[in-house]
Amino acid sequence: MSRPLDIRFLGRVPYDEGLALQRELAEARKGGTVPDTLLLLEHEPVVTLGRNTGDASVLGSAAVFRARGVELITSDRGGDATFHGPGQVVAYPIIDLQPDRKDIRRYVRSLEQVMMGTLARYGIHGFGRADAPGVWLDQPSRKIGAIGARVSRWVTHHGLALNVNVDLSYFDLIIPCGIRGSGVTSMEKELGRRLSMMEVMECLAETFLREFGRESVEFK
Repeated sequence: MSRPLDIRFLGRVPYDEGLALQRELAEARKGGTVPDTLLLLEHEPVVTLGRNTGDASVLGSAAVFRARGVELITSDRGGDATFHGPGQVVAYPIIDLQPDRKDIRRYVRSLEQVMMGTLARYGIHGFGRADAPGVWLDQPSRKIGAIGARVSRWVTHHGLALNVNVDLSYFDLIIPCGIRGSGVTSMEKELGRRLSMMEVMECLAETFLREFGRESVEFK
């Protein structure tokens, strides 16, 4: 029998508010008082620094960040520097990986599959790389989806970010995920048209349900 999943569409949320909600839900999930939950949202412009971020990954000064209206926040997730902003689908799964999915590498690969399955619905072929979590396009190499996850007592938070209509110029402030020599792209850039954010979020939610074998309680 599949387990229930509470899917919440939150609109545009400042990063700190989204993080506080994740932490609250993660603790409640550990205590068994809430079901597995998937948060779908956009963030105001922010660069987050993961636990593995090196000094060279941030290219702009504090003054440059302020001038662009971009927050700079140190996060407790894995990974390196990444950008979140309007036009990017952010998904935060708050799920218990016990008893059958207690494998962090498998979890990361499943998040990649969720993004790849979503892209495939729009005719975009994405792939994962063994050396760099996330989803990529080839010829030339360019990244379209990022992953930065945290797992505590087998309950997850943080998650993935898929570039849909996002302003790619913001990525000039960082070396995305600390990887040099690769570009960044979006679904809008690849398809030559803007997409409905809600449509992409719903598609991603459906793909997540299939990948993780969950049954939606209801979309909220």
